[in-house]
Amino acid sequence: MNLGSAKVAPQEEEEEEEEEEEERPRGAGKQPGSASEWRGPEAGPEAASERGSQLPGEPGSPPPTQLSASGQGPEPELSWASGQRAEPAPEWQQPARSPSDNQVSTKPRCHTNCLEAPLSRAFGRLGWAVGSHPWVFLLLPMVLTALLGCGLIYLPKDAEEDIEEQYTPIGSPAKAERRFVQGHFTANDSYYFSFSRKSTEVNYAFVLVVSNSASLLQRESLLEIEKVDEAVRALSVMGENGTQIQYNEVCSRHQGYCAPSNPLLLAWRTNRNFNLRNITYPIFSLAGRITYLAGVLGGTVLGESLGPSHLLLEAKAMRLGYFLKTGEEDNQRSKTWLMHFLNQVKDLEKSLALETIQVVYFTSLSRQLEFEATSKTVIPLFHLAYLLIIIFAVISCYRFDCVRNKMWVAAFGVISAALAVVSVFGLMLYIGVPFVTIVANSPFLILGVGVDDMFIMLAAWQKTNIVDNLKERMSDVYSKVAVSITITTITNVLAFYTGIMTSFRSLQYFCIYTGTTLLFCYLYNITCFGAFMALDGKREAICLRWLKKPETPDQKCLSLKKSCCNPCNSLPEEQADDIHPMNLFFRDYFGPFLTRPEAKFFVVLLYTLYLILSIYGCFQVQEGLDLRNLASDDSYITPYFNVEEEYFSIYGPRVMVIVTEALDYWDEAARQKLEKCLQDFENNVYADKNLTEFWLREYVQFMENHQQNVNDRDTFVQHIPNFITDFPLFGYDINISSSHEIICSRAFIQTMGISSSTDKKMMLLEFRDLAKRCEIPLMVYNHAFIYFDQYFSILENTVRNVIVASTAMFIVSLLLIPHPLCSLWVTLAIASVIVGVTGFMAFWNVNLDSVSMINLVICIGFSFDFSAHISYAFVSSSNPSVNQKTIEALYLLGYPMLQSAISTIIGVSVLSAAKAYIFRTFFKIMFLVMVFGAAHGLIFIPVFLTFF
Repeated sequence: MNLGSAKVAPQEEEEEEEEEEEERPRGAGKQPGSASEWRGPEAGPEAASERGSQLPGEPGSPPPTQLSASGQGPEPELSWASGQRAEPAPEWQQPARSPSDNQVSTKPRCHTNCLEAPLSRAFGRLGWAVGSHPWVFLLLPMVLTALLGCGLIYLPKDAEEDIEEQYTPIGSPAKAERRFVQGHFTANDSYYFSFSRKSTEVNYAFVLVVSNSASLLQRESLLEIEKVDEAVRALSVMGENGTQIQYNEVCSRHQGYCAPSNPLLLAWRTNRNFNLRNITYPIFSLAGRITYLAGVLGGTVLGESLGPSHLLLEAKAMRLGYFLKTGEEDNQRSKTWLMHFLNQVKDLEKSLALETIQVVYFTSLSRQLEFEATSKTVIPLFHLAYLLIIIFAVISCYRFDCVRNKMWVAAFGVISAALAVVSVFGLMLYIGVPFVTIVANSPFLILGVGVDDMFIMLAAWQKTNIVDNLKERMSDVYSKVAVSITITTITNVLAFYTGIMTSFRSLQYFCIYTGTTLLFCYLYNITCFGAFMALDGKREAICLRWLKKPETPDQKCLSLKKSCCNPCNSLPEEQADDIHPMNLFFRDYFGPFLTRPEAKFFVVLLYTLYLILSIYGCFQVQEGLDLRNLASDDSYITPYFNVEEEYFSIYGPRVMVIVTEALDYWDEAARQKLEKCLQDFENNVYADKNLTEFWLREYVQFMENHQQNVNDRDTFVQHIPNFITDFPLFGYDINISSSHEIICSRAFIQTMGISSSTDKKMMLLEFRDLAKRCEIPLMVYNHAFIYFDQYFSILENTVRNVIVASTAMFIVSLLLIPHPLCSLWVTLAIASVIVGVTGFMAFWNVNLDSVSMINLVICIGFSFDFSAHISYAFVSSSNPSVNQKTIEALYLLGYPMLQSAISTIIGVSVLSAAKAYIFRTFFKIMFLVMVFGAAHGLIFIPVFLTFF
């Protein structure tokens, strides 16, 4: 966001000055005291010492002090921020003066303008070059865009975006734990399938059945559930080779049969006289074997306690699970069947005409497919955003002075931002930077932010003399805006590039795309857009000559050209200042009102309320990305997750507790140490001690039943094969080497009460801490931990990125803003805006996740823009009164800041209509950033500055 411009004009060499004099039209000399002739007060003592040997009138020497029209003081100085002269408000509109208003500051002014003056001189020369050769600077960026835009042919169309790879932390502990599990444990889904023991991705389809009555443990409901189960199993689809893919061909098997979709449904189907009133939960003995019903039945109402379980009185929901093979040969065929399931399940539900139950569904492919579909929903909104930005730019830059009207220049400024988007996206795709879904947010942000340079360049152009030489006008404009557009570009680009340090790949790519695009916007604005503005400047001169040309009978001027130049039939005044009415509003009305004592009191009260609400909200923010939010609102997975959260949230995933090193399991002391650690897990608040599954406990019982010595090494190892024969699933939990050494083994702990993100985070933290404190080397793992790890990384990444970005902003402000006091106000404003945005996120139901995290880093750059310019305009003002300093700063910067905030909000506002959380979140946070940033720049900081 670029809200101001610099005062420092370029100092040309003597030879260049002579060339300018030759090329300058007669009567179009420099105006006395103009910004193109002298360096303003900000040059300070350094400039004075630098030019001490120069005489007045020499190139680069300061002019004599100019008195005001009343002769009672110096003329108002030019602002670094906009190059405009501050016009004092009429006496009757000025606020009542307090004693502090008459105090003149005598404090020495400390400057750090080591880069400001050289940068302004360099930009002045660039402006002269652009004014001399506008067509070259206009066409070269367009040719570059055409070349780089060819990279858009690499834009992915049907490529799958790996959600785990892009939206989970890089190098998270869970990923290392998964590699260990995959390297030491195997599970065969062709004979003895066990879902909790799989260490790799499983192909599956889940159907959640919800009863329309109080319980589905009724014959009528079970009959309809059976109909659903049979219909799903009967689905078949044609494979790529023309063969039919039946469910029973690709299903995971248990003891030669397809794994049952639900053990309770299997028991009822096998025995129609099955007593539904004699079921215990969560452990149920079925045909002499222990069956775990946790996660299989939901919405349960329990009765009396029966040992480790309770009598099941009611169950509102049931889960049907259809697991498919994942081997190399079967994996693709399984996915083909799952795609057919997704295509047919709605028609299947209608054809069954279910009366007593409702069904929702989800597959292992659903999250990926639905997430990829969300990016397509936002593409039509881009055209709307483009149109709205053009309309806003045209309206905000329209003038009734038809010679100076810049509506077409404003429209081209939007096109320039679009050219930057095409160039960078093509370049990134050409060099192989992945295009992920979140990058689709970038063009909306760029359209809003990219036109800010245009607004300030046009504002500086309007302050030039229409009869001056075109090259001088361009040089004057570029020198005035040099520091402003450069510092805001640097800060915004740094804010995005800081995000590259994050642990989420998707955010890294988003920051690379957006930060580079902002850099190209800057380059295109000072070349392509500047050239178009220069060509329009030629139009101004031609139109002015036509309008001033006296009418003669033999005049050949076409009426079309005449109406084009002057449709309003009004001749502009050549020496008149082109002051926008909004600038006058800030000077004559808003500024005086804001500096009144009662207004200051209200502002302090408002800020106090803002700070209290923000801090309170910061403690209410939820962490973590809810996976249902990766899909659009109307996706079928949303009701699935809603049902799962409502009825199946009591029990969480089954966690592996892994002994990572060889252990003498036959040694009683070693077993006791391991048992103690396992009991610590069971006694944790997030574990159900009754649902622990550990092969060693069962094996000790097995050995005792067979009257074998479990403490003898040879006997212990010798009887393991017999044990596995009786309990085949435990064979997946023991890794035995060829030398009969147990390299590692595992137990399973059932988690519970982890429905919220805070509980998930605390459970994982406590389980890992228990594993670390155990004397036996342990590791905990579940596939869900890969997503749970984000709860630790998000906060850590956010704090780190905010600190780094804020430090970078502070250093940049010291280098480019010639006043250290500004850096302090900038830092305070950044902190205030970040606290406000974070706090109000909670009130707007936005989580602190990988999507919102990067927006908090972005807001550092934007809040810097607002605070830096307004605070510097205040401290650099020559007015003796603090109230008048505030009014002058608002007069010079109020409207540009408002334009910048509105243009950015318009650019992202169309995302509020998006059907996906990931895009709406981007709009919400950017809206908060712009509103709070503008509030600080236009209200809070101007008032607070008057207190010091």
